[in-house]
Amino acid sequence: MADDPSTPRHPADDWSSRERTPGTPPRVIIIGAGVAGLSTGCYAQMSGARTRIFEKHVLPGGCCTAWSRDGYLFDYCIEWLIGTAPGNHAHQVWRELGALDGKTVTNFELFNKVEDESGRSVTFYNDPDRLEAHLLAISPADAPLIRAFTRDLKRFIAIDLYPFLTAPALRTVRERAATLRTVLPAFRLFWRTAATPMHVFADKFQDPLLRRAFRNIFFQDPEGFPLLPYLFNMAAAYHLNAGFPQGGSLGLSRSIEERYQELGGHVTYRARTERILVENDRAIGVELRNGKRYFAEHVVSAADGHTTVYGLLGGRYTGPRIDKLYTDLLHRPGTLFPAVVSAFVGLRGDFDPGEAHSTTHLLTDEDGKLLPGALQNSLVVQARSRYCDGFAPPGRSVLHCTYFSDYAYWKELRTRDRTEYRQRKQEVADFVRTFLERRSPGITDRIDLIDVASPATTHRYTGNHNGSILAWKAFSDADDVAARLVGKDRMRLPGLTGFSMAGQWVGMGGLIRAASTGRFAVQYLCRELGLEFRAWESEATEPWHTGKLGRLPQLDRWSAREDTSS
Repeated sequence: MADDPSTPRHPADDWSSRERTPGTPPRVIIIGAGVAGLSTGCYAQMSGARTRIFEKHVLPGGCCTAWSRDGYLFDYCIEWLIGTAPGNHAHQVWRELGALDGKTVTNFELFNKVEDESGRSVTFYNDPDRLEAHLLAISPADAPLIRAFTRDLKRFIAIDLYPFLTAPALRTVRERAATLRTVLPAFRLFWRTAATPMHVFADKFQDPLLRRAFRNIFFQDPEGFPLLPYLFNMAAAYHLNAGFPQGGSLGLSRSIEERYQELGGHVTYRARTERILVENDRAIGVELRNGKRYFAEHVVSAADGHTTVYGLLGGRYTGPRIDKLYTDLLHRPGTLFPAVVSAFVGLRGDFDPGEAHSTTHLLTDEDGKLLPGALQNSLVVQARSRYCDGFAPPGRSVLHCTYFSDYAYWKELRTRDRTEYRQRKQEVADFVRTFLERRSPGITDRIDLIDVASPATTHRYTGNHNGSILAWKAFSDADDVAARLVGKDRMRLPGLTGFSMAGQWVGMGGLIRAASTGRFAVQYLCRELGLEFRAWESEATEPWHTGKLGRLPQLDRWSAREDTSS
């Protein structure tokens, strides 16, 4: 259940008392009701703790969210979800969290399509044979590189490795042996594809379109990624293990929230944590912005990492690893996943059925300059109504147009001149409108509305540093440091007991990684609290429907009235 922070509904739980009631289970306070925070709550409840989540917003999910306007549902986060097919550990985590209960999953035969300024295009089919034939038809001269890529894709398709069940430091000999049996035969494949940057591989193509297209398999170029994640995710999509669940992003969050509440957990919304209470170098509770204090035997922060370490804890508990992450790497170019600008288009009728569900349009330099704060000359257009029913009123559809953007640009605008800030957002809407008309003449007359959200919106809503939706960029210098924070430091801060961290600022980006950090955090804290870690799959089978999303805020409310629509 959820409540207002000023009126606790469970006084018997003694959350306002420093001492817990004798004979009752240990209390765990969780900061943030994103996927990681909800996951932490679910596993802690299953393991016998009593938990309470404090969330500053009115909805669960953090970045995994949606908002509405005039009957349209604008889904902000999921583009594909690892773990949608049975038979792997990622799927087991989602089943334990109830995330997929009663839901159908939409799968696509292609990962993404990339089209250049002249209209030439590349379709990245998930089937390696079909992909190979398609690429060879585009550029026979690139046959050796094409066959090398599809051959590696087939090898990844044969591998089943989803290490999301047990925290690294707690893996048993049997678990480690099982991982080795999977990894050792493919070690050279892993090593080679992890050591080969995509841009180095792509630059070898003779065809200029292929050189650009391969960089944009993940919709836009994340810059610095090696071949491995592309092959891994395309292989997952081939196995229907990277689909889109009914209900979308907020539907996923709502399902985990429902599972958490059914397990006895309690969410308090509109409850911003002001600081973590510490006594004798032990976390003992939290103080909210309204001055209310709540106490527990353990505190888990699933909030923004920098805010947690230097805001809620005042920077008192750091060390070389934490300082490297949050004072050095945090500000190093290329370490954070870029922020995005989103433009949702409400459309009467369907989008062109001849268009792919997801297309990256490569732009001319002239067009690129018309996109405020753009980091790359590209615009992604996704027909979101094909992903899930209920995203638009009957007879209508939704497009989601995005591009990587500079958070500092939008922050400076919003701080300096709100009028200019709104004007730049209007320029985004105008560009999208013009671009779609150029692509599909007559579509302008069918556009109901366009809602634009900037990286400043993301920061206001989630608190994520620089508006980054995925925190640290995988395969950057932060990857190894964060891995040691999870494995060696056990998600704890130096010199502080009774406290741990979860979420993408600890375990890297991606929803399955966020969910797994909740599982890991509880496995570690069970050792501290003397509990047995337990987890079981949800048995709910009732068909899921979009009505479970509840009443959604519109964009101006979602972003604390700092955004506009057109």
